[in-house]
Amino acid sequence: MIRIKRVYEPAAREDGERFLVERLWPRGIKKEALPMKAWCKEAAPSSELRQWFHHDPAKWTQFEKRYRAELDANPSGWHSLQQAAKHGSVTLLYSSRDTQHNNAVVLASYLKEHLSSKSAA
Repeated sequence: MIRIKRVYEPAAREDGERFLVERLWPRGIKKEALPMKAWCKEAAPSSELRQWFHHDPAKWTQFEKRYRAELDANPSGWHSLQQAAKHGSVTLLYSSRDTQHNNAVVLASYLKEHLSSKSAA
């Protein structure tokens, strides 16, 4: 199971392994205070894409397309997340206030698609 959760929400048992999927460290959180398995910067959108998107819902469809292309081009960035999801629950942590238009939404969908296509093969 792959979940997404704002990094500012408290950890819960059902989270399973928690991974921060942001290029930048979230504001207001000390590194030692965030319970997580790993910070997966390479699974996050590039700085250029993140800056272009700027959390503008009007750019969502294009952002999702461009981000998926980045993920296709860099499987090593998300492979560890896929492996973790094969063995148990995974929670992708994001910092955006927008719960519907953020990179974790795209990444979770992308990982689920790759997991189901691998298991169907």
